Amino acid sequence: MADLPFHDRGDFEDADRGFIAALTPGVIKSVDGDVVWDNDSYGFLQGDCPSTAHPGLWRQGELCSRQGLYEVTEGIYQVRGLDLSNMTLAEGERGVVVIDPLLSTECAAAALKLYRAHRGDRPVTGVVYTHAHVDHFGGVRGVTSGGVPILAPAGFMEHAVTENVYAGPAMARRAVYMYGPALPRSPEGQIGSGLGMTVSTGTMSLIPPTLEITRTGQEEVVDGVRMVFQLTPGAEAPAEMNVHFPGHRALCLAENSTHNQHNILPLRGAIVRDARAWARYLTEAIALFLDDTDVAFASHHWPTWGRERIERFLAQQRDMYAYLHDQTLRLMNKGLTAAEIAEVMQLPPELEQSWHTHGFYGSVSHNVKAVYQRYLGWFDGNPAHLWEHPPKESAIRYVECLGGGAAVVAFARRYIDENDLRFAAQLLNHAVFADEGNKEARDLLAEVYTRLGHGAENATWRNCYLMGALELADGIVPAGPDRPSPDFFAALTLEQIFDSIAIRVDGPRAWNERLTIDWHLTDLGLRHRTTLSNGVLVQQPDPRDDDAADLTLRLTRAQLIGLLSGKGVEGVEREGDINALRRLVAVLDHPVPDFAIVTA
Repeated sequence: MADLPFHDRGDFEDADRGFIAALTPGVIKSVDGDVVWDNDSYGFLQGDCPSTAHPGLWRQGELCSRQGLYEVTEGIYQVRGLDLSNMTLAEGERGVVVIDPLLSTECAAAALKLYRAHRGDRPVTGVVYTHAHVDHFGGVRGVTSGGVPILAPAGFMEHAVTENVYAGPAMARRAVYMYGPALPRSPEGQIGSGLGMTVSTGTMSLIPPTLEITRTGQEEVVDGVRMVFQLTPGAEAPAEMNVHFPGHRALCLAENSTHNQHNILPLRGAIVRDARAWARYLTEAIALFLDDTDVAFASHHWPTWGRERIERFLAQQRDMYAYLHDQTLRLMNKGLTAAEIAEVMQLPPELEQSWHTHGFYGSVSHNVKAVYQRYLGWFDGNPAHLWEHPPKESAIRYVECLGGGAAVVAFARRYIDENDLRFAAQLLNHAVFADEGNKEARDLLAEVYTRLGHGAENATWRNCYLMGALELADGIVPAGPDRPSPDFFAALTLEQIFDSIAIRVDGPRAWNERLTIDWHLTDLGLRHRTTLSNGVLVQQPDPRDDDAADLTLRLTRAQLIGLLSGKGVEGVEREGDINALRRLVAVLDHPVPDFAIVTA
């Protein structure tokens, strides 16, 4: 801790630079009066760091909890601290172009209102989505109802929708741990996420892009605002882009370079990102834009001003991701496993002394494991790990070998006394999985998780540990009400609609089912066939006419969505055996939004 550069106050100066006004109070509500954002609840972060928080993470919370309207440079403004992400506004000839309209419509509308209160009632004349994560497009209907140019990187719609549909329930449950929304906002509880404070809980929306950016170097002008794009697919998001504003000598780095080490694989889960490509995109950004840039900003955190400072910032960010990638592969090829590499990996001294490389959101430990996973997968090559028992069955056997639950707790207390909280957590996890009714083990494990959380520099680790402690004490905290945006359903392609059905098929229940349904989408002029066999729902566009189907349905896309959401077949023209549809529905499973994580 003593080696951390607390003397460096540059981030505080940058975070306050250009401040115009704050939202007062810093609370945003829905039309029903529900609080969807409360930045004021983090006021305690302006005090001294207590023993229940890592000083580096406390410092990051101080910086991220600043909120309000800020001038980045003449003609470009940001609203920060009113959601997990920032909204950027570039003033044009007639109005303003919005870059990344936050996660929820309520927060986006409040941010735009704050901007207009100080810059005039300018209309929104365009929108830019820098990438396909919901905190960068979900609030779009809070700033526009459409009818303006909306720019996004190639592949945006596919990735924006699939991440929220295919693995959405599991990600949502794990995000409860990653962001800790159920934790109290206090020195003992949730103090942010490292990338921002937390995620807003308002209404998510999506308006499809009207213009796709397909190549690096592509230029577009919206309302007189000239933009030059750099595509960065596979870095922080599968579809992402940096944006340069030549007329303002300003570079928007999307989420590719922020004031922390980012995730190669977030704890909530995602497709593993490519650290090698990420580093190369940053090298390319330096070459493309540095000579014409006086300020660099991102969709999180605060800007960096001055050519030399920007170059140092980007080069260090580049070196960090490249180092994690290259050194992981070097050690992997010497035979070390992911866990072993994570234990010995250390960033170079220059990077360690730079606050923006610290693991407040991502971490060296889990990023190294992600790089390993990208190349070699889950198996470390040791045959003993090839066919292990699942956690509960393993726990029962470990506890038996150690002499029973009481003996395991006794061992754990010894390791706690020796301050080996990591191994104490492993032992107590076995005790709880072997016997969920072992209250002594549960209480002690909750205490260990709390201590581990309070000592974590990484905000998402802290939240995970503290959420684990909370659920051991009080039971499972659900991910929240199921409130998928109608815009997400409207954005699904036919292939994605049938994919979302296929992943719900209960394979064993459907082993002996054989059925074929043809779907004629009358408003789209499309035909699709789904065939269920061997527990798999296979789809085929434009099936051959000579293949007979058990059931043929003629319906609109809206009727299809309604049918899948349980509205029935009223008004749907059909030929054949309607029982084929009932048999298909009968083998569809439902996600579990509140599955156990710290208990078996």
